[in-house]
Amino acid sequence: MFHHIVFFYLKKDITAAQRAEFETKLRGLLAIKSIHSGYVGIPSTHAVRPIIDTTYDFAEFFVFKSHADHDAYQIDQIHQDFIKDCKNYWDSVKIYDFE
Repeated sequence: MFHHIVFFYLKKDITAAQRAEFETKLRGLLAIKSIHSGYVGIPSTHAVRPIIDTTYDFAEFFVFKSHADHDAYQIDQIHQDFIKDCKNYWDSVKIYDFE
């Protein structure tokens, strides 16, 4: 299995409508067929401890059965459209992949 985690740090000056559009399009990535399982969310307020980083705005966690499935996700039109439509909403993105 191949795991793909992305943390999005949105620009502070985006509007509520832009934030909602970002979330909708981010959740839309889950429609990509090569994703085995996936989750999208915001920082938890349940267990706040100094060691937990809650500075990001949204995160995605996708699991792929193979590297090939991950590679297919990267070039999938839904993913490409998400980047094109939403890249102006974030200041930075951190990506962690692991096996």
